[in-house]
Amino acid sequence: MLEQKDTNRIKEMAEEFFEKMTIAVSDIEVALSAAKENSQDIKNPAEESRDIVDLNIKLDEPQILIGQQGQTLMEIQRLLRMVLNKKLQKVFYLNLDINDYKKKKIEYLKDLVKNLADQVSLTKEEKALLPMSAYERRIVHSELSQRTDVIAESQGDGFDRHIVIRAK
Repeated sequence: MLEQKDTNRIKEMAEEFFEKMTIAVSDIEVALSAAKENSQDIKNPAEESRDIVDLNIKLDEPQILIGQQGQTLMEIQRLLRMVLNKKLQKVFYLNLDINDYKKKKIEYLKDLVKNLADQVSLTKEEKALLPMSAYERRIVHSELSQRTDVIAESQGDGFDRHIVIRAK
């Protein structure tokens, strides 16, 4: 389990990580949260208590670290998590966000699928979304899970995996 003192070390190590990449970071915020939102996705009950470290970074030129559709951001998050887990000798999830890119993307996805679900409910015509990452598909499924008028299904394989929204 991570403690509050670990957040200071994580911040220092993240600053060093981006410094070695020659990326000028203007601000880094570190926060701890519980894995409650991910507990349904965790197959191993022993991992349910795993902490989540939210690492929010501010940059002047964020696009180079975000990449096309956030792909570079996800890879940097994976790499930084491995470095931090090894240096701290603790296992935790890392949620890296740069200039609130993920936060804005989540809000956009939620608004998009609400509007599409309303259209599907009215017209009874299914709507297919563009291919997206597993992380984004999980957000869509979560957003539509409480609706009784539509159903969301993932279809396709690999990079072509997408969600189709249809009336129940």
